Amino acid sequence: MIHAHSPQAKGRIERLFGTFQDRVIKEMRLAEITTMKEAKRFLAGDLPIYNRRFSLQPAQAADLHRPLPQGLDLNRALCIKTERVLRKDFTVAHRTLYQIQDNVRTARVTVEERLNGTMRITHQGLRLRYHVITTRQVLAHETPKAPLKKRRGPPSPDHPWRKTFVSRKKKEASAAIP
Repeated sequence: MIHAHSPQAKGRIERLFGTFQDRVIKEMRLAEITTMKEAKRFLAGDLPIYNRRFSLQPAQAADLHRPLPQGLDLNRALCIKTERVLRKDFTVAHRTLYQIQDNVRTARVTVEERLNGTMRITHQGLRLRYHVITTRQVLAHETPKAPLKKRRGPPSPDHPWRKTFVSRKKKEASAAIP
C-alpha cells in the first residue's frame, strides 16, 4: 500500500469530493432541497446515477486481500493501550478505579480500550480479572499522617551558626576598612 500524503496525489477521491462540494450542492439548490430528509432522499436517487456514470470495473475480479495471519487478534491490535501503575492495594486508576482480583506481582499493567467499548487489563499478555470500585477502602491499621511541623523563624542571635556567620562577616568588614 502506498499512502498519498497530499490532495494532489489522491486524484480520484479528491475529484469526487470536489464534485460533491460543487455539483451536488448546486443540483440540490436547484431542486429546492432545504431539509436533511429531502437531501437524503435526493442522494438515494442521485448516487446510483453517479456511480453508473463514473465507476470503473477493476482490472482483476479476484479478491487480492491477504488472509489474516493465524494467532493475530485484531481486537488486541486495534485498541488503545495505556500503561498504568498497579498500586500496592491492587487498584488501577483509569478514568475510574478498578480492583484487580488476580494476585500479580508487578508495578505496571496495560489497560486496553477496545473498539467495541469493552476494556481489558493485562500484564505480559495475560488477562487480569477486575471489577469497578467506587471508593477506596481505608484499612483499620492505617493511621492518618501527622501534619508537617511548622518551620520556625530565623535562628536566635546566640545560635552557634549565627555566631560563626556574624563573626566571619565582622572580620571581613574590619579587614576591608583601612
